[in-house]
Amino acid sequence: MGIKYKLKLKDLKLEYFKEYFSPFLKYFKKTKKIESYSDLKEFIQKKSAWVSQVTLYGYLKTRMGAKYVLMFEDEIFLGSINKAKWNIYVVALQDLTFYTISYLKNERNHHETEKSKEIFYQILDDELKNEIPKEVFEKAKKQFDDRYQNIKWDEYHSSLPFNTSALSLYEWSPIAEELKTLDRKIVLNSMILKWDNVKKEFNELINF
Repeated sequence: MGIKYKLKLKDLKLEYFKEYFSPFLKYFKKTKKIESYSDLKEFIQKKSAWVSQVTLYGYLKTRMGAKYVLMFEDEIFLGSINKAKWNIYVVALQDLTFYTISYLKNERNHHETEKSKEIFYQILDDELKNEIPKEVFEKAKKQFDDRYQNIKWDEYHSSLPFNTSALSLYEWSPIAEELKTLDRKIVLNSMILKWDNVKKEFNELINF
């Protein structure tokens, strides 16, 4: 996920072009069956990254139109995108982790809800090598713990499980507030629709 802040602008631009296109390409790659918690961890990481990147870049492209490519010339704006990307991604991780574990508990009789902590923290630690900003890392841990304490495992998977990440996309997208207000419903729905695809894929792949 991460983009190194010390990169020169030309390198930063290249990294963002690669990052913009990679989620679309990865979507068409065949995903293996989920037969263990290790497979589940990989699924959660990949799909959370895909949803957060596709929705963020898609919204920016829609809102900016022909000026979209010019954002790669602005180092300050690229920094804003990087910040938004990480903040959206860690909430997406939380939502998908809670959804999958809640689903397994209620639909597959797996009652190891503490696995959600193990999976989330492992993924978060993995992102340290990608230079996740420290403040995002620490905030994500606290937010996860707060949500974990209050989650209703028996109903989470069936009661708007991805609203928090959709709101995160709306909050963190580096678009002027007066424009975002006009786009609110479209922005939220764009992420929910992507999550619907992930839910369908998860239900087809889960095999333990």
